[in-house]
Amino acid sequence: MTDQPETPAADEAERRARLPEVARRALEEADARRAAEPQPELPRELGGRKGPEPVRYGDWEKKGIAIDF
Repeated sequence: MTDQPETPAADEAERRARLPEVARRALEEADARRAAEPQPELPRELGGRKGPEPVRYGDWEKKGIAIDF
């Protein structure tokens, strides 16, 4: 048995509960601003690579060979 929260959301809620009131209010305001922002409509990539985005995951390989540019 561990003292770890079961979910990341519970962990985040516990972390925020320990913050000072001013910090909690600032995080709530930032969350509200992010929720109010419209999500940009990104164009669909034609002929792109399959699988995870290599820039994000650092997986620059093609047909089993690691590549760099």
